[in-house]
Amino acid sequence: MTESTSQQTVSHWINNKPYPGTGTGTAPVTNPATGEVTARVALADLKDARAVIDAAAAAFPAWRDTSLAKRTQILFRFRELLNERKGELAAIITAEHGKVLDDALGEVTRGQEVVEFACGIPHLLKGGFTENASTKVDVFSIRQPLGPVAIISPFNFPAMVPMWFFPVAIAAGNTVVLKPSEKDPSASLWLARLWAEAGLPDGVFNVLQGDKLAVDELLENPAIKAVSFVGSTPIARYVYERGTAYGKRVQALGGAKNHAIVLPDADLDLAADAMVNAGFGSAGERCMAISALVAVGDVADELVGKIAERARTIRIGDGTAGCDMGPLVTRAHRDKVASYVDAGEAAGAEVVVDGRTVQADGGDQGFWLGPTLLDHVSTDMSVYTDEIFGPVLSVVRVESYDEALDLVNANPYGNGTAIFTNDGGAARRFQNEVEVGMVGINVPIPVPMAYYSFGGWKNSLFGDTHAHGTEGVNFFTRGKAVTSRWLDPSHGGLNLGFPQNN
Repeated sequence: MTESTSQQTVSHWINNKPYPGTGTGTAPVTNPATGEVTARVALADLKDARAVIDAAAAAFPAWRDTSLAKRTQILFRFRELLNERKGELAAIITAEHGKVLDDALGEVTRGQEVVEFACGIPHLLKGGFTENASTKVDVFSIRQPLGPVAIISPFNFPAMVPMWFFPVAIAAGNTVVLKPSEKDPSASLWLARLWAEAGLPDGVFNVLQGDKLAVDELLENPAIKAVSFVGSTPIARYVYERGTAYGKRVQALGGAKNHAIVLPDADLDLAADAMVNAGFGSAGERCMAISALVAVGDVADELVGKIAERARTIRIGDGTAGCDMGPLVTRAHRDKVASYVDAGEAAGAEVVVDGRTVQADGGDQGFWLGPTLLDHVSTDMSVYTDEIFGPVLSVVRVESYDEALDLVNANPYGNGTAIFTNDGGAARRFQNEVEVGMVGINVPIPVPMAYYSFGGWKNSLFGDTHAHGTEGVNFFTRGKAVTSRWLDPSHGGLNLGFPQNN
């Protein structure tokens, strides 16, 4: 790892301007394609964390009382600025995460869809009204914001994942503290500057850089009313248990081990293309990646051959140089993923395509690992049981649909899954019987549109509310029922100066 001669410090953000903080700790920000440390990110101390939270708390009353019309105008302005400049944000993501520019641009575009959904917040916050529920008594419902809310986001989607949450939270009248990953923090400040330019008032969107100390303060500070988290299952469980222990509303999206089932009647060219995209896109560093391919019946040999043929054509290298797949985010993560391949091979899996020996179009110090395809994987191997979070696709061979379904349902994760078949009856049965939150039918990465909600089942979600869509609106608001009776002066009520009818 090399150090850049002119490093900047990525700071916190309070009241629409950078905040250097008082903490002295920093962490390196690295370009994964070169191994070069390009910046240092500030690590908050307790005073910094409380300063950011206090800014969000101070801004809440005025933002809560800001009209829906004004909030919506700011959201539309943010959307237009994001659309004009999303190439800038994609370049920042590529420089710090390593994914290729096309992937980074796709990430921003998917996040923008949630911004566009949130622009419809006046309709989404409409309550109900019942006239004359009892004699001269009306009952109606309203939804109100919670207060300051926290978003703790992962490294793999430094723009999209925060945008799953903060557009809806802000539109609904909450203020936000975003705690991004230390690995790629610069996107958070770019987004903060865009909000300021769009006219968002001071203190409504804030950024807290940091590590576990910052996270724990967000989970414990009474000013924070809700926490949205995306990351690994062990940390998601920790965030959920600690946050709820301190009385907060928590949605904690955890890890995944996504399976794709390929039935004997499937279009194998379609399935092979899908497996390459879903298994190796963004270097496999996404919670919706397919990491386990379940080949049913006699399709495995032909399907594995088609995937291998395609995987060997993928160009690995610097994400800014027109390559198909970039590096992994850190050297330590690259080595961890490679160790799973080592373990799978030692346990008897066949390494059909070996990404450990890839020759990349990039710096010698880049964190390279190419597409890796393992066949004859058994369910007791760590390469199958663990979430690897890298470009490793494991093929498990089974004899029947029922065996494949049991495999998916027995897995402790339940984030996403897919089935490839030309049999509508089999597809319909699968969508009914599979115990997973997001299901694709001949679609390898079934991420729902913003007006639906994103989230898994089992160990892939802690809490009962998914991200964005109507569930997201409900998460960032709470309902209130109002029962009212107004005395009518014309019918014997209080004399308020109105003429009386005799």
